Amino acid sequence: MKKNIFKFATLSMALCASVACVSCSENEENGDNNLPSGNNEVLVGNELNGITDKDVTLKQGQTYKLTGKLQIQAPGKLTIEPGVKIISAYTDNISYILIEQGAQIYAVGTAEQPIVMTAERAQAGSWGGLHICGKASINVEGGQGKSEIGNAVYGGSYDQDNSGKLKYIRMEYTGQSLSSDTESNGITFYGVGSGTEASYLQICDGNDDGIEFFGGTVNVDHAIVENCGDDSFDWTEGWRGQGSNWIAYQAEGADCDCLIEADNNGDNMIASPFSQPVLKNLTLIGNKDTGAKAAGVKLRAGTHAVIENAVITGKTNDLWVETSETGKYLMNNPASLKNIGITSASVLVKQVEGDENNPYTNDMFLSSGNQTGQNFTFTNKYVGTFDGKGALDASDLWTAGWTK
Repeated sequence: MKKNIFKFATLSMALCASVACVSCSENEENGDNNLPSGNNEVLVGNELNGITDKDVTLKQGQTYKLTGKLQIQAPGKLTIEPGVKIISAYTDNISYILIEQGAQIYAVGTAEQPIVMTAERAQAGSWGGLHICGKASINVEGGQGKSEIGNAVYGGSYDQDNSGKLKYIRMEYTGQSLSSDTESNGITFYGVGSGTEASYLQICDGNDDGIEFFGGTVNVDHAIVENCGDDSFDWTEGWRGQGSNWIAYQAEGADCDCLIEADNNGDNMIASPFSQPVLKNLTLIGNKDTGAKAAGVKLRAGTHAVIENAVITGKTNDLWVETSETGKYLMNNPASLKNIGITSASVLVKQVEGDENNPYTNDMFLSSGNQTGQNFTFTNKYVGTFDGKGALDASDLWTAGWTK
């Protein structure tokens, strides 16, 4: 979510890569979830809309229209078979898919038959994306939170929680505004546990973040975010999962923010459990933003992280380290950033008002075998692994077939 706190060689393969309609009251438009649990028939013909705690199956190769919110409550399960296409209708309704705690989603496509979630209006912000709430631990006071979309509870103490499986899914035109200060991501993982599987995901042309993690332990591999209006990837509230083979791509001049924006907890930087994901094999390509605050990977608000094998380019400050708590962690754990190449001449170590003792330095970054001032050549075959020589591994074109 939005918060207050280069020109390169041509990519020859462009990555981008029933009940009646639920009442659109003011409360609902703002994501209020005060409606009681129901056994609503949420699928009538090919139209999806409503709240249910029953199982719902979308059949292989069929096209469905999302005409409002689709909310699955425990013990319901949403199954989406290969080749399904979900199109959000161009109406005044707020539309999104929300999987509550104890409910599950099994959306499993294939490279030949990906699942596509899109909108009638081919424009960023046309619908509200996918939101999953789990029972894994988060670091907010009280150990539980409410989702910004749908006001559903998330968090708990079951880090192995299983919310289902996502595979070979392409999502377009997300980021619908639910209120003046609330927009929706492409996929949001709220306290989702490590029993959940998530891989081969593409989010493109959204109006807010591509993928955001609010705590939890879910792992995500083979993920692409292209041209989303805020951050490509974002984490906060103690996310401790693993990520591998990530690509973030922002076209030159696109109105985007960070490639990765990373927090532990903006209200309490030492809240535990700490955000500490392990990320490997990242290709992060910015929009050539030259503003003084333009950041590629922004590590701040006490976050920890292990990042290995990464290319970061296309921002004034490809790597930005902010707040003393994050700086202290990196200083004491220098191998946390390893085999990283950035185009910027140095790491920006940011001092902020009231927190002026950030101890991390550019020399510390270089001492761990990382490189600054790198120029990179991109082709249509790469997997996001940096070989330390300004080139990328072309052994596996995993984006082929299912991406836009």
